[in-house]
Amino acid sequence: MPPKNPKAAKAKQKPQEEQREESLQAVVLADSFETRFVPFTLERPRCLLPLANTPLIEYTLEFLAHAGVQEVYVYCGSHAEQLEDYINASKWTSKSSPFRTLKVLKSTATSVGEAMRSLDQLDVITGDFLLVSGDVVSNMNLEPALLKHRARREKSKDAIMTMVLREAGVGHRTKSKGSRPVFVIDPAAERCLHYEEMGGRRGGSRYVTLDPELLTSHGEIEVRDDLIDCHIDICALDVLAQWSDNFDFQSLRKSFLRGVLKDYETYGKTVHTYIVTDQYAARVKSLRAYDAVSKDILGRWAYPLCPDSNLVPGQSYYFGRGKVYQENNVSLGRAAVVKRSVIGSGTSVGDGGMINRSTVGRRCRIGKNVTIEGAYIWDDVTVEDGSIIRQAIIANGTSIGKHCPIEPGALISFRAQIPENTKVSAESKIIRDRETGYSNDRKADDSDASSVASSRLIYRNPSASSSVSSISTLTSSDADLKSDRDASRRSSYRSDPSDDARENQDFHLEATGSILDGLQKSDPADTIMLELNGYRMSTNASQHEVRKAVVAAFMKRISNLIARDNTAGAAPLTLREAVKAVLTEYKSLVERTTFDSEAEEKVDQVDFLLLVQKEAMGRPNGDQLLLFMANEAYDLDVIEEDGVLQWWEDERSQEGEMGTVRVLSEQFITFLKEAEEDESEDEDDEEDDD
Repeated sequence: MPPKNPKAAKAKQKPQEEQREESLQAVVLADSFETRFVPFTLERPRCLLPLANTPLIEYTLEFLAHAGVQEVYVYCGSHAEQLEDYINASKWTSKSSPFRTLKVLKSTATSVGEAMRSLDQLDVITGDFLLVSGDVVSNMNLEPALLKHRARREKSKDAIMTMVLREAGVGHRTKSKGSRPVFVIDPAAERCLHYEEMGGRRGGSRYVTLDPELLTSHGEIEVRDDLIDCHIDICALDVLAQWSDNFDFQSLRKSFLRGVLKDYETYGKTVHTYIVTDQYAARVKSLRAYDAVSKDILGRWAYPLCPDSNLVPGQSYYFGRGKVYQENNVSLGRAAVVKRSVIGSGTSVGDGGMINRSTVGRRCRIGKNVTIEGAYIWDDVTVEDGSIIRQAIIANGTSIGKHCPIEPGALISFRAQIPENTKVSAESKIIRDRETGYSNDRKADDSDASSVASSRLIYRNPSASSSVSSISTLTSSDADLKSDRDASRRSSYRSDPSDDARENQDFHLEATGSILDGLQKSDPADTIMLELNGYRMSTNASQHEVRKAVVAAFMKRISNLIARDNTAGAAPLTLREAVKAVLTEYKSLVERTTFDSEAEEKVDQVDFLLLVQKEAMGRPNGDQLLLFMANEAYDLDVIEEDGVLQWWEDERSQEGEMGTVRVLSEQFITFLKEAEEDESEDEDDEEDDD
């Protein structure tokens, strides 16, 4: 019903509009709607996990306070009571807090879309607001972006959102390693015209598809894939209405953003961009990002968001020699070395200890001769003498016994107990058993091959990328090398590892023997490859035949390592240890015989796995052998995820006896597909990523 006195109604609205202009609101999506931080998020909300010994939510609230926000609504479902208790006891609810309102909104939403529609119904947002993820770390000055947004709104109420993006280059470590966001922008209007995700490790498009009308209706457009999407959005109230009017919108980018851009002709709503070039902004959206942002904070890239700013009351960090952030009351034993690390109050490090590029929380007891390298140790952790921890995360209250090697990528959750002399493999997630205090969600023994199909590591080997240029040890010219690659690719297409009749048996015997001899003598891979390529050229063998010889030699070497006795000077290895030893040392032999890293169809990689599968047939524990080979090749980046999945779907891998030997590998394939669904929230969909 219209007001009886329009003038009075207009006068009444004016002070409210002025108040909206003065009071900036923010909505923090603290829920991630995903499981990438499991097992830690089973007991604690992700926004309370420590980043450089400071709860993650503190960085986000510092950013909002610096931006001049006065009202903050934190949307949270998982462990909302913990977050509410933390905030109520924090500096942000004290009399000196810059926030006039700070409230946790408890939710049962399972997606960003549900959260936004629920927020619209609560009717707490009264005007333009910031929409940020609860994992944002940024030192940027947001005022210029706010001014541009408001100026656009003055000209057109259809300009409903401004996305703050950070220019960082394609290869920046805080960017996704899978698919990457592509923004098509009209630079004159700073308007986003199209959004797409390109690439990805499993069949993702490597092309951007544009409506031809975009090219004709805009004088200039930019296609940008060098931008970090920090999920810092300046929104008009109309944004909430868009969510409520479109129940198909579930994600922030692939659903909402693409939907608004696609329906421009219908609704006329525009989305704009503000690109930051000289300030820091990132999201701790995954374990890989957790590692990258931690390094940025320790490197002072996010200054003043660094430990010695002491963001939380009671902290006493200072920046000292060796680029160490150290609190008061830290005890270092004789010959203990600490470099480029953070150490919290009440922590002691025993004699001969070494801590490098790591974070160690408060009240930790680190024993004698302990090595901690590139790891994250949270509060109240005990590490007994002689243990080694590399590139792992150890949660609060954990106890690690003497002489325990904790391998890269291991995730040990709250209050777990690791008995002495226990090896925690890189494929492990450890959670606490209520009765014993120790439990592994994946068995680490060779007797359980399913352990290989456990959590993806947070660290990937940066030097494991395939490189054709490594063949440059040969004397071939560039033209010859290109011809050789093309020929190898064609030969791979026509090769069938099940068809031995057409293959050069003399080459196979000689090449396999030569490679095996080099493996047994621990010759460098370059030496083995140089001899192998010379023999291949003299016999005109195909690259398929070369791969077959490499696989056969690998299998024989693995068998030798398993069967060797103590008289040979070394103890026998388990099957998994033997596979890891051979592939780790000689992965380049595979890399130099597969030339499809840039192709969508991974013909060479599929061929390699088919050859491994055939060699595994009839061998003792052949199903485990195949699983370990496939998993280790993937972990070392010798075989890409696309290659593994294309091999699995290839009919040749499913037929007859070939199909029976791959039964155990199904767990690995299931893991890859599930991991990609998690990663899609991080890299492909971005929507379930708050």
